[in-house]
Amino acid sequence: MTSWTDLFDRAASSERTADDVREALDARREGGDGEDAADGADADVPDPDDVERSPARVAADADVLAADLFVDGDAREALDALRRHSWTTLVASDPLLDDARAVVESLGDESLAADWLERVEEWRDHVSHPAADHPALGSAYRGGAMHVLSFDDRLLSSKAGATLGGQFPVSVHHPRAFATLFDAESLHEEVVGGDYPGPDRDPRE
Repeated sequence: MTSWTDLFDRAASSERTADDVREALDARREGGDGEDAADGADADVPDPDDVERSPARVAADADVLAADLFVDGDAREALDALRRHSWTTLVASDPLLDDARAVVESLGDESLAADWLERVEEWRDHVSHPAADHPALGSAYRGGAMHVLSFDDRLLSSKAGATLGGQFPVSVHHPRAFATLFDAESLHEEVVGGDYPGPDRDPRE
């Protein structure tokens, strides 16, 4: 399987920015190109009342997933925190990955998108949600994630935060904020217990 290092090196030649990624995702979702990604999203949808929530479970929107690939910046720093620790979990539905794959293909090429999808599918914890759900929020709600990472100002607004917080325990963060606030030692103590042993995975494998 292609390593993260190889994927990052291949994507770097495209010289894309986080703004490029955000614009590509907006174009896909606003243009209705993501309708095919919702096919089958209703299958085996978990009851959110039966889902165990954890601060070590994180959903990243498609803009963050794609920016992680193309840009050595905030998204990569935030997701590296998860890649370094086996006891943290990236939660993502198929529609969420379909959106990110489409962005990767539009800004890179089909081969890069296919290899990226294979690598991220091996990493993520799969979850299903109703087709009408926002892919990142639906993934978090049905997958027990207490954090959502996004560059979307609409999700990062205080109004959105209050609305979402009234529905289930979740916080939406800009990747830079998440990377700054991420405290592996205290989080390990909360979700695993015992002394924090340090990172236990290579984030570039």
